[in-house]
Amino acid sequence: MVPQDYPRVIIEAVEPQVDGGRFPIKRVVGEKVAVSADIYKEGHDKLAAVLKVRKVGEKKWQESPMTQGDNDRWQGEFTVTAVGRWEYTIEGYAERYLSWVDEITKKNVGGATLSSELLEGLVILKKSAAAAAAGGDRTRMNGIIAAMESALAAGEQQGAIDMGIGTVMRSMMARYPDRSEGYELAPALKIMVNRPITRFASWYEFFPRSQGTVPYRHGTLQDCIRRLRAIHAMGFDVVYLPPIHPIGVSFRKGKNNSLVSIPGDVGSPWAIGNEHGGHMALEPQLGTWDDWDQFVATCRELEIEIALDYVMNCSPDHPYVSEHPDWFFHRPDGSFKYAENPPKKYQDVYPLNFGTSDRAGLWQEMLKIFLFWVGKGVTTFRVDNPHTKPVPFWEWVIGEVHRQHPEVIFLAEAFTKPKMMRLLAKVGFAQSYTYFTWRNEKQELTDYVNELTSGEMKEYFTGNFFANTPDILPPILQYGGRPAFIIRAVLAATLSSVYGIYSGYELCENQAIPGKEEYLDSEKYEIKVRDWKAPGHIVQIITLINNIRHDSPALQTYNNVLFLTTDNPKIIAYAKMTEDRSDIIVCIVNLDPFHKHYTTLHVPLATFGIDEDEQYQAHDLLSDERYRWRGPTAYVELSPSTKMAHIIKIRRW
Repeated sequence: MVPQDYPRVIIEAVEPQVDGGRFPIKRVVGEKVAVSADIYKEGHDKLAAVLKVRKVGEKKWQESPMTQGDNDRWQGEFTVTAVGRWEYTIEGYAERYLSWVDEITKKNVGGATLSSELLEGLVILKKSAAAAAAGGDRTRMNGIIAAMESALAAGEQQGAIDMGIGTVMRSMMARYPDRSEGYELAPALKIMVNRPITRFASWYEFFPRSQGTVPYRHGTLQDCIRRLRAIHAMGFDVVYLPPIHPIGVSFRKGKNNSLVSIPGDVGSPWAIGNEHGGHMALEPQLGTWDDWDQFVATCRELEIEIALDYVMNCSPDHPYVSEHPDWFFHRPDGSFKYAENPPKKYQDVYPLNFGTSDRAGLWQEMLKIFLFWVGKGVTTFRVDNPHTKPVPFWEWVIGEVHRQHPEVIFLAEAFTKPKMMRLLAKVGFAQSYTYFTWRNEKQELTDYVNELTSGEMKEYFTGNFFANTPDILPPILQYGGRPAFIIRAVLAATLSSVYGIYSGYELCENQAIPGKEEYLDSEKYEIKVRDWKAPGHIVQIITLINNIRHDSPALQTYNNVLFLTTDNPKIIAYAKMTEDRSDIIVCIVNLDPFHKHYTTLHVPLATFGIDEDEQYQAHDLLSDERYRWRGPTAYVELSPSTKMAHIIKIRRW
């Protein structure tokens, strides 16, 4: 059968999009979306294209013209201005008027008779005047059309042409083009727009029960409130809390993950639930709901947001075990099956079974937990092991939360296969843990950061660079001492615009279980009371790094890392700068915590907008030293005994 309707304008290879539009791209409020596409059609018609964008649910599109580049590649951009789901599309159409202007201009040579071409032009003008123009504009267009017809009838061909292609008519036709021979890309492509703190934040993780000052005494939320001032003073704007719910008694773990606990052992916060409640209850030793409300109010006063660990684990004492036994895994003998990650065994935890016949009940209850804590002031959820739960569940539950609270942020704690990490980001997680924790060498850091920020992943994946976690004490921190803690803090805080540390990092805590990447005397199983002014701490350095980040717009942007050439494999250098070059930051880091290294740094002057023979200032924001540099190279020396890194602001004299 001969097709009766088909697009005359071809729109293809649209960027950005994720998996052919299956998933939304990600942005934060105030960010631009630069869109490009191949747009063309048969023949020699002039084309026009508009970029159309709106919030999902709105009827009216906001339009902006696209410009044509080489090889039929068109470009356009827009800025997203509000949190929530947006959509965008492209409309391309044959620009009959401009095609006519081009044709009649070329033919308008001495002695040419162009009455037929003028009649064709009048048809185009009349169509736009009748179908698109309104009010005074329609009157003005019709007046020009009538004057053209009179001039043509009087044999004044040039006069008619001048009026048809003149400034007034060009302006009118640009405002009211005939789009009848066009095509709008369908379905529209999606955008998830998050709050700016999704892309720029400094996270600090701490255990509330360890915030007291008396050894072995369980800390309270009131202790946490007192601790918040110091966390704020260090420059952190997100506090991340492990589970704060009642902890199970059955099979409670002892110190250092011992299978047998003794009286006084507090157990693992990830073994959730006892007679005091489950995921929507507070551990009684932390305090009351009034204490929680005061904690939330203090965070708001200090402009600190709360991230809470969302863990779908249940202790054998959790109310769900007796109320919904079908939500759990069972062995052939009918007993409940506890969690395992061989060789590790978690006898104190029953994982939820998402294959239960009561899927609707389980999913709705998990949604209820999210909404409960949003109502209690939580703005971000760090989701524990999301890669062990069905991906369709995450797409559904995040979508449901966002329908009511689009401002909520989800972080995937998914140290797993790359494809699963990417898929979780696609279905709704705004941030993700990354492999940064294990990337130490120059080339692997360069390759990994480029993968995250230069390829397709930059459209939907934001990596939160944690330097350590309660579960992970990387080898470099175990053996590298204080210099290694400085190295990793600078790298985490400047390679990504979102980074975090786990409490104790600022004290350079690095005692590990021999042969493992785990803390000895782990806080996961016992209460710690710390001396926050202990010798060798790096509180001032952490504070300075965070202050530099807050004062440097270039470091607040995620996808703008430019790696620079150095001649020493132990020294890595990279730059970040704003689009207008008003803020240029160059970071240079010695990756070896034991030895002094020096290198020649190659400075991309053209990229920075600096002339080859121009003198410029290199201001080290860490040491406040200022250097006069000239030309495309500079000598750099970094040593564990003096300084491990430069964070340099480039200024023109």
